[in-house]
Amino acid sequence: MVMRSSPLPRMSRRGRVTIGVLIGVFVLFTLLGWGVQAWTDWLWFDEVRYTQVFTGVLTTRVLLFLVVGLAMALIVGGNLWLAQRLRPRLRPHSLEQATLERYRMVLGPRLGLWISLVAVVVGLFAGLSAQSRWSQWLLFRNGGDFGVKDPEFGIDIGFYVFQLPFWRYVLGVGFTAVVLALLGALAVHYIFGGVRLQGVGDRMTNAARAHLSTLVAVFVLLKAVAYVLDRRSMLLEYNEGAKLYGAGYADINALLPAKEILAYISVVVAIAIIVFSNAVMRNLVWPGISLALLGVSAVAIGGIYPWAVQTFEVKPSAKDKEAPYIARAIGATRSAFGLADTKTSPYAASNLVPPGSLATDTSVVPNVRLLDPQLVSETYTQLQQVRGFYDFGPKLDIDRYAVSGKTSDFVVGVREVNYNELTDQQNTWINRHTVYTHGYGLVAAPANQVVCGGQPYFVSGFLGEKTQEACSSQVEQIPASQPRIYYGERMGPDDYAIVGQANPERNGEFDRPTQTGGEQYYTYTGEGGVEIGSFTRRLLYAIKQQESNFLLSEAVNENSKLLYVRNPRDRVEKVAPFLTVDGDPYPAVVGGRVQWIVDGYTTAATYPYAERVNLQAETTDELTGRGTFQLARENVNYIRNSVKATVDAYDGTVRLYEFDQTDPVLKAWNKAFGGDLVQPNDKIPAELREHFRYPADLFKVQRNLLTKFHVTAPGDFYSAQDFWQVPNVPDNPDGGQKQPPFYLWTQFPGQDAPRFQLTSAVTPNGRQNLAALISGSYVDGKPQLEVLELPDQTRISGPVQVHQQMTNNANIRQQLNLLSSNQAQVQYGNLLSLPFGNGMLYVEPVYVKSNQQDAYPLLQKVLLSYGDGGSYVVLANNITDGIKQLVEQGKEAAQGATPPSTGGTPPSTGGTPPVSGGTNAPPLTGELAEAAGKVQAAIVEVKAAQTSGDFERYGRALKALDAAMTAFQQAQRAATPASPTPGVSPSGSPAPSPSAGG
Repeated sequence: MVMRSSPLPRMSRRGRVTIGVLIGVFVLFTLLGWGVQAWTDWLWFDEVRYTQVFTGVLTTRVLLFLVVGLAMALIVGGNLWLAQRLRPRLRPHSLEQATLERYRMVLGPRLGLWISLVAVVVGLFAGLSAQSRWSQWLLFRNGGDFGVKDPEFGIDIGFYVFQLPFWRYVLGVGFTAVVLALLGALAVHYIFGGVRLQGVGDRMTNAARAHLSTLVAVFVLLKAVAYVLDRRSMLLEYNEGAKLYGAGYADINALLPAKEILAYISVVVAIAIIVFSNAVMRNLVWPGISLALLGVSAVAIGGIYPWAVQTFEVKPSAKDKEAPYIARAIGATRSAFGLADTKTSPYAASNLVPPGSLATDTSVVPNVRLLDPQLVSETYTQLQQVRGFYDFGPKLDIDRYAVSGKTSDFVVGVREVNYNELTDQQNTWINRHTVYTHGYGLVAAPANQVVCGGQPYFVSGFLGEKTQEACSSQVEQIPASQPRIYYGERMGPDDYAIVGQANPERNGEFDRPTQTGGEQYYTYTGEGGVEIGSFTRRLLYAIKQQESNFLLSEAVNENSKLLYVRNPRDRVEKVAPFLTVDGDPYPAVVGGRVQWIVDGYTTAATYPYAERVNLQAETTDELTGRGTFQLARENVNYIRNSVKATVDAYDGTVRLYEFDQTDPVLKAWNKAFGGDLVQPNDKIPAELREHFRYPADLFKVQRNLLTKFHVTAPGDFYSAQDFWQVPNVPDNPDGGQKQPPFYLWTQFPGQDAPRFQLTSAVTPNGRQNLAALISGSYVDGKPQLEVLELPDQTRISGPVQVHQQMTNNANIRQQLNLLSSNQAQVQYGNLLSLPFGNGMLYVEPVYVKSNQQDAYPLLQKVLLSYGDGGSYVVLANNITDGIKQLVEQGKEAAQGATPPSTGGTPPSTGGTPPVSGGTNAPPLTGELAEAAGKVQAAIVEVKAAQTSGDFERYGRALKALDAAMTAFQQAQRAATPASPTPGVSPSGSPAPSPSAGG
């Protein structure tokens, strides 16, 4: 007698109502959140006039969600329905069937509902996954040809970039659908007796066998399609033999034909499964044998055979076997990353003696950049801050301007509001979002001049309470008719602003301090911003920002506008979500308005044979996170700086300009969004084009690749003997941070005039001497990479070595020790590598920063070196003095004298004790020598006291050092007939100070 199982207990009516209410509330709030987000996004895109991006992306995502979700639901749900329709009417009695009876009693009355629920859930998750593939679909639909064919199959690269990724996704969806359908059908057949584990007779009914075997056959057919796509995808995979991407010898000669054979075997196996399962044998023995054959074939043909070829044929002579495929990878990588047109020139650097032409040069020496944009950010903040909540960020930017008829590079920054610096009293909702809404003004200083004891010479900006009247003069400025900064890099995602007050005297926005010490207020009049005057808009944004003041505050009225997404990078990324945005936007005055210039990249990850790099890893250096945004972890093997974007700092207007007119990826995206998303190249204003610069992140990727891919001979590439590396930061080589490239206005050998270019030094792999100089610039509006390659056995030192040689020089070390004490610290600026006179000139500015509160770095000295980095080294008060000393050393060397290592000229009033041994520094005598000796003795005592840990002794030593320094300065003034002229720039020429302008 078979015992019948009792049905599962039913849920009470109250429980069902409770669950229904909870589900309803969850769905309501979810839909409300989505609705508010979609509505506010539409309003924002309408403000910036890029609604085609919003509608295009949203429509594509919805369609993919519906199509893929519905297809997945139909496939899975249809197979579940078919399985229950094919269930046997009679089932043999067994303990197994008795156990399953309780499940059949629960499922049977509402089986259609259960199947629908499963299908909906599967379709929902499939649709959610599919909607994230909107970019692949748009490229699939709108992509064209590259005009370049792959070296193996002769297929246009456009297939790999635009078509292959989406086909692989569709294949993945097919596999998922078949597997879920197979598992679901098997479960239904088992529950309803179509598949049995116990009892007499067949373990599977004919109907169940036909159904399940068909699904298995479809799976195997999809596997055949996968083998076909795998043949194309092999050109994208990593080749262990050559240590490069792309199919190698074993792949082409063993794995490629194996994939083709396996595709045919898969088709045969699929047919065998259907035929033998349902027409011939009517069992699962032969289908099982067929699947086993496919598995064995995959292991033997697709695994063992290629392994054997790689191990026994390729490895013993990999250099020769892989040579053609290494050549493919080199060519593809150089093409995909824009390296194909790199101009490489030999640079002997054989001159190790400073030439006399250094003193008369007009192209390199006068343009040497002395201001480090990272170090002088503090100086800008202290001298140009005006109010404590203004900030220039941790790093400034480099651009070039023509001032007083001369073009040179400038260190520029904008005075933005730093909301983190608001005091507790200032940091209320009203102040944060309606009063302190904007910054004011672009501040600029020539990069090759300082005044007033080491301060930047500001030609644009207002000085407010801090003036430089002692060295001021009237000069031409960089005019900005609209200097207000409502959009900037210091703006976070929560730093929205409500502008357009009805009563500026009562609810105005703080603008700037007045000349009399008061405060001036302002009302925003720009076109940017979302109007929130109506109750509906205020309610909408109250929900979005979760802030009731949108409804309650008097500061929000019928004239109000809401400014949000205020960071330039964020605005460009939102307007053009298909772009990878450079991590270093920079401001420029164009047409009297401050414009943020943002470089946008189009990328791909499926360029055949091209090296694949991680953008985050390749672009990270010393400046990342210190004013330069870190890029996302995106693996790419194709990149183009195809878009130059601008964001107006006042009204937030975003404009996208086509920069690379040949990029097929940008053409596909532009077509996907109506064809007018990006303005053509000829629409770029001439004044804006003058401020374009070679983008830093692209240059870093290209520079890092050139350390290997400058080698174009396959054999040499395989041996890797001529590879280079990017040096670490010279003054902290053990920190593991790479030296960043530097923007310079200079002239390299082979260039007909000075140009604004991004430069970087590289060293041989595993060594520290200089290997090459790489520069990126625009020539006639087109990007140009140039490499000055030094001989393999060069004696020229690299940046790390040069810094060590300069700072470890005995004479220089003593002066640097005097500059740094318990009251101040020495900071080193950018170490610049400048080719000159068939040799190398190195320049490194030396800053001193007091330990006092609110102190800022001041440029005090300049380190210079010529030749191999150790023979001719000086520490001078300015560039002119340093160049004179180097030239003098060169003359002495030409006359057969031993080149001295000098610590520079005697310091000016207020300087430090000179050290004998310099070319222009005569031995100290009399009271001056005695005073210098006391200073040296005091320094020794300070160090000894510090080491001993005796704080009382340390205090006495510091007082003695201070007294000795005072005595030395007095003796120096008495011995010096005439001190250097005040206000002389490090370039040696009289440098005027800025006027106090707005």
